[in-house]
Amino acid sequence: MTDDKPRLLIVEDDEGLLRQLRWAYEDYEVIPATTRSAAIDAVRAHEPAVVTLDLGLPPDPDGTSEGFATLAAILALKPDTKVIVASGHGARESALQAIAGGAYDFYAKPVDIDTLGLIVARAFHVHALEAENRRLAERGEGDTVLGGLITAAPEMLKVARTIERVAAADVSVMLLGASGTGKELLAKGLHQSSRRRDGTFVAINCAAIPENLLEAELFGYEKGAFTGAVKTTEGKIELAQGGTLFLDEVGDIPLPLQVKLLRFLQERVIERIGGRRGIPVDTRIVCATHQDLAAMIADGRFREDLYYRLAEIVVRIPSLAGRPGDAGLLARHFLKRFAATMNPSVRGFTPEALAAIDAWAWPGNVRELENRLKRAVIMADGKLLTPEDLDLAEADGATINLRGARELADRRALRQALGRTEGNISSAARLLGISRPTLYDLMKQYDMQG
Repeated sequence: MTDDKPRLLIVEDDEGLLRQLRWAYEDYEVIPATTRSAAIDAVRAHEPAVVTLDLGLPPDPDGTSEGFATLAAILALKPDTKVIVASGHGARESALQAIAGGAYDFYAKPVDIDTLGLIVARAFHVHALEAENRRLAERGEGDTVLGGLITAAPEMLKVARTIERVAAADVSVMLLGASGTGKELLAKGLHQSSRRRDGTFVAINCAAIPENLLEAELFGYEKGAFTGAVKTTEGKIELAQGGTLFLDEVGDIPLPLQVKLLRFLQERVIERIGGRRGIPVDTRIVCATHQDLAAMIADGRFREDLYYRLAEIVVRIPSLAGRPGDAGLLARHFLKRFAATMNPSVRGFTPEALAAIDAWAWPGNVRELENRLKRAVIMADGKLLTPEDLDLAEADGATINLRGARELADRRALRQALGRTEGNISSAARLLGISRPTLYDLMKQYDMQG
């Protein structure tokens, strides 16, 4: 094993292709895996910065279900991993689903080694840049709030100030908010603002890990504790010694495991599965959920005594719709980030797109906005993103200006005509009932010439 080489995990069940890829990537420490379980074990053991993942894994080599399950599992364990997904099954649909699921990039089979090599190199570069940005944020550099939170809304600035105040007090904090509101980002900001900032920040999504594996993930296990336990493994609680443990979707912890977590919070001692000795652990607990814990307590699905141990301080996070102006601010941030690596020709938004962004309710919050921007940047044909690129055409009612409404109608008609005629200018002009020079002028006016 070569420690000074970047680690690349290749998840591929075709042994011939796997050997070819290992040979091609001699500049990296290549870690091979042929199944979902092997890939997850490799992520735990080696924490690779970049993963190439074939969606057609056994036992579903002719489909994509196992591949998407592997993608979700990798990102649940290491959200900052750059996963590059490959598939020969319905490439466009798989690409959109993969990007929506958090993949960094996508390529269609058959594999072109040189092209994939460029994508892999870019992924390592982006991962390194993001790591450096996180280090700068931890030292307080940059102009973002709370080590990375982008906001100008008074409602969210109030949340940031609250978290900065409670960070100094070593108490358990519960973050309540809808999915996609940035709970993990705020938890990291709390950690960076606390006296534990030099310790490790460990995050685990309790809803993303199967119930029968969650105890092992949290508490660890001794060698031989169960079938497959070939070595003693520390759990997330133990790994967060001296730092902060973030329990996302804590409402999904099953009742039997709630008892064990409560015991740890009371005694600050854990016992690994199969272990016989207590291990003292000093870690701060920050948790989050989008569920109604009061209702769960009333229904007997969540322990009241555990709730009060976890919720010494409660911080409620507003939805994106409750943060006026932030949608546009975040959209510009995401466009700049994604365009730099995925489609540099995209440089901004049409006025209609900005109006649609402001008018949209964003039920999926910041995560939905980020996913829509990533997809739009990848798929866009023009230099300016439109409501159609963002799949926000139904929000066009926000554009009440007559000139803007006409431009929107013109753009839609031009796209439809060019699409039906496969880009043939003469045919599109005839379909629209205008001359070729007029069509050229409109395309230039609306920046639709690619």
